[in-house]
Amino acid sequence: MRARRFLSGGWLSVYAFLYVVFLYLPVIFLPIFSINTAPTPKFPLTGFTLQWYADLPHTPALLDAAWNSLKVGVSASVLATVLGILAARSITRYRYPGRRTINGLIMAPLVLPEVIVAISMLLVMLQLGLSLSLFTVVLGHVLVCIPYSMTVLTSGFEGFDRSLEEASADLGESAFGTFRRVTLPMVAPAIISSLLVCFTISLDEFIIAFFLTGTEATLPIYIWGQLRFASKLPGVLALGTLLLVASFLLMTIAEILRRRAARRTQNEGGLYA
Repeated sequence: MRARRFLSGGWLSVYAFLYVVFLYLPVIFLPIFSINTAPTPKFPLTGFTLQWYADLPHTPALLDAAWNSLKVGVSASVLATVLGILAARSITRYRYPGRRTINGLIMAPLVLPEVIVAISMLLVMLQLGLSLSLFTVVLGHVLVCIPYSMTVLTSGFEGFDRSLEEASADLGESAFGTFRRVTLPMVAPAIISSLLVCFTISLDEFIIAFFLTGTEATLPIYIWGQLRFASKLPGVLALGTLLLVASFLLMTIAEILRRRAARRTQNEGGLYA
């Protein structure tokens, strides 16, 4: 019996531990080397310094790239979340022919090779006569972010009790008014979570931006360009650490909000059952 328990649970624990080590151990070296006084990442560390972080605000190209990433991230997250709300509500509320197929097509960017998606987007943009700019990067990021938005929002809409909307309609509220006054407040945590997830995805996304950007670089493109110069490596490590911390915090907040939305809809559903 003990041997069976070890085979079923022990090996799974060992596998999970090795997986986490393999996935996150290289990431841990990033903040470690970013505070090293040596300009090259190597052991043993030669000293401790925050000079690389202090130099970041004094780099105009970096500030421009950060501003571009902020504009692209906010625009892409808002557009992807709005489209995700419409799609998630449609898929969770209505039954119509081709619903599963449509859902599969929306989620396709998650499984398609991203470089293929980027090249396809580039060809479409050129055929439409659009010049490469931050606008085309936003369009590409929206395509990539919608599946993540759908995943978060679908869980928020699935547990929502429709009797609340029916009660609002019985009291004379219009369909749009019911959606604005009843539905949206109930799924607000899921919406905020979707915004944070999409912003994080857009902030860290490189391949789509690499193919669709023009002369205005985003942060990942800026980092890629700086890697050509050995003297810029310490600053890249410091910037990468800041992006890593920001992404971790945003994703943690998004997950907390997603779980809160799921519990809230379940509690409301149980209350009115």
